[in-house]
Amino acid sequence: MTTAAVTPIEKDAPAGNVKVTRDDWLRVAKDILISDGVDSVKVLVIGERLKVSRSSFYWYFNSRQDLLDALLDAWQLGNTAALVRQAEAAAPTITAAVCNVFRCVVNPALFDNKLDFAVRDWARRSGSVRRILDQSDGRRLCALTDMFARYGYDELDAVTRARVLYFMQIGYNDAELHEPMKERLKLLPNYLSTFTGREPLPGEVDEFIHYTRSLGGECHDE
Repeated sequence: MTTAAVTPIEKDAPAGNVKVTRDDWLRVAKDILISDGVDSVKVLVIGERLKVSRSSFYWYFNSRQDLLDALLDAWQLGNTAALVRQAEAAAPTITAAVCNVFRCVVNPALFDNKLDFAVRDWARRSGSVRRILDQSDGRRLCALTDMFARYGYDELDAVTRARVLYFMQIGYNDAELHEPMKERLKLLPNYLSTFTGREPLPGEVDEFIHYTRSLGGECHDE
């Protein structure tokens, strides 16, 4: 399986009116992966949902495996890249930097928690997907470790805090607590001081709350 950017297969465009695109096939495949698991991601099922014949599928993908590879590529280019980017974002303090990472928690446009959970479930059934997941987790942890190191934490402390932050969030999502966002935001200052060992500035907390509220119905209200 590849981890390169998703690129269309080089074929002539289908004749006539094109009802669905490659992105449509990927979108429905992702929805099925999240709701029903990888075993249900089948060409016939997707075609039925899109109300098109299977022949449309082969304009964009060589096989079902090609589609599954594209799903993994899209997941890495979305979730993993977003978390790394947020960890690398400039911030005046470590607590502000962690707030940047927390944007992935509340904004599904940055990080799709449901897709991440679906890929982890998929990895329990596939050794090759498990290896890709491990590589992705490694990239994310390296980015978080480097983030702590930039603010003066020694190597062991940076590694430990990165792991606590990352694995706590994975467990939080896995638990499916359905905690109202209002309740989660109340704990934000305490989370920041726990993860960093430093007290956040009031303005940093206020800015993150404002960011979360600006997302409106798009934020993860769990």
